[in-house]
Amino acid sequence: MSSNLFLAEPALEVAGQKSTLGPSLGSERTLGRLEADEPCQAVYASGTVATPIPVDYSVDATDEAKLISDLIQLTKPRIVVMILVTTVATSMIAAGGWVSIGPLMLLLIATALVAGSAGGANQIWERVIDCRMARTATRPLPSSRLSTGLATAFTASIGTLGTALLWMGFGFEPAAVGLATWILYVFAYTPMKTRTSWNTTMGAVAGALPMLIGYTAFGGTLQDPTGWLLFGVLAAWQYPHFMAIAWLYRRQYAEAGFCMTTTVEPKGISAGLQSVIGSLAVALCSVPLCFPSQSLLPSVLATLAVIAATFPMFRASVRFLIERNDVTARRLLRSSLLVLPAVLAVVTTRMFW
Repeated sequence: MSSNLFLAEPALEVAGQKSTLGPSLGSERTLGRLEADEPCQAVYASGTVATPIPVDYSVDATDEAKLISDLIQLTKPRIVVMILVTTVATSMIAAGGWVSIGPLMLLLIATALVAGSAGGANQIWERVIDCRMARTATRPLPSSRLSTGLATAFTASIGTLGTALLWMGFGFEPAAVGLATWILYVFAYTPMKTRTSWNTTMGAVAGALPMLIGYTAFGGTLQDPTGWLLFGVLAAWQYPHFMAIAWLYRRQYAEAGFCMTTTVEPKGISAGLQSVIGSLAVALCSVPLCFPSQSLLPSVLATLAVIAATFPMFRASVRFLIERNDVTARRLLRSSLLVLPAVLAVVTTRMFW
């Protein structure tokens, strides 16, 4: 949940888009009068970004569907889906095989609520600055389709419910990890984005912690090295993934006031180096996960599969470091989207060998 995995949100938003930097902010149209929160009104009045027509919710079914759609969008659902995929994998790794569908569904619901609450809190915090970026100006809060009060009530409710479900269903450790994820993502990573480029590191930590929710829910503990290796895989993966995004959106980030590696060091050398180191770290954390038992042949085969899965991202990172441009950054972004599920698939499948 960050510029990273909770933090992973920018990555999922840009994947598949043709434009790397989006339209210039000055070229956006003014579409109508806004009845917005006062801070966003001031930004919109400046004419610097798009001003989508706000939705006036009423009682008919169509408008109720729009309200539900906006509440779902507030949670950053694509990030939530990726978190749930990692939760399934880490649950099976902790259990050493298949897990019961009932408890797994409860875990996924609880984790989704906590992750969605963190995403919503992030959007509430950044609702004014989101007005300054073309790629975020159409979100429910900056576009005035949702009020801040409603968004806050919804976010607080689902976060509280999700944490309670984790505690009641799986115990203290998963609930504590979920709460720590929320706190770090909202109160550490989010404000750091406008203050220091170290926000990527904090985002990587907050984005990787959900790996430990699934792991501790099905038999693992916070003292197990396996859980922290899984954490390391996701934390390291976020560096090449989000350095590519930071490069592709560097102008919009700079105009909006975000302090990213590519705005602090615009030549991209630091971003390239972090991408290469992160790619190597993914492989280094993944290989030990291929040796859960003394069975040598399956472990060797899994190791080779992990190296094969991570190599395209490493190669793309090296190319990005050498030739720092939008083409190499986009290739790095695309390769990173395949690496994480591939590594998790290998490591999880290894539990059944």
